[in-house]
Amino acid sequence: MAESFGYILDALPNLLRGSLVTLELTALSVLLGLIGGMLLGMARLSTLTPVKLLARVYIDFFRGTPLLVQIFMIYFGIPALANGLGFTFTFDRLVAAIMALSLNSAAYLAEIVRGGIQSIEKGQWEAAECIGLGPMQTMRYVVFPQAFRRMIPPLGNEFITLLKDTSLVAVIGFEELFRQGQLIVATNYRAFEIYITVALVYLVLNTLSSQFFNFLEHRMDPVQKAKRRQASAAAEPSV
Repeated sequence: MAESFGYILDALPNLLRGSLVTLELTALSVLLGLIGGMLLGMARLSTLTPVKLLARVYIDFFRGTPLLVQIFMIYFGIPALANGLGFTFTFDRLVAAIMALSLNSAAYLAEIVRGGIQSIEKGQWEAAECIGLGPMQTMRYVVFPQAFRRMIPPLGNEFITLLKDTSLVAVIGFEELFRQGQLIVATNYRAFEIYITVALVYLVLNTLSSQFFNFLEHRMDPVQKAKRRQASAAAEPSV
């Protein structure tokens, strides 16, 4: 037992460095995926049939194919295609990992954005129109802030799912948390101790992420905001 604990302590610094890389990779991929997802979500709600159809094809493709295949398609397939056309092209592992995760995440986030916007009652649009707001102003000031509050729980789920899916980029040699674990096992052959530690680190990261999104959901709850304002007003000394 003491020997196993010693192997875990020796491996922990590298695993923690890998966990930071995993968090950075997840955050960047979710950020880029959210930008793409918002554009795709708006395209899904478009009245232009070609725009709506292209968005649907993109979403169905990336949701209907395995992420592992998409990683291989981007990291190995695109350079092979470029070389076949007479161009010399290679992908940096980080760029390929972010691209694959972002493109995949955008497809899921697009449906979250679409669902969030469609969940807002039609009366909100009509009320905004009555006070003279245009479609873009209505979306920006009335609809999207309300929709975003409703998107927070599924956005949290997508962040946690993507955080775990970053382990798949180990297949292209990108040294995130899981890949660091593989490299350590290759040197000390203590597979059980190292992989259980990797699993626990993922568990901690996911738990902290879940708590953060729960906090964000609580902070943006309009009922809780009203209670905080009332409490703040009651605490102010009367003049």
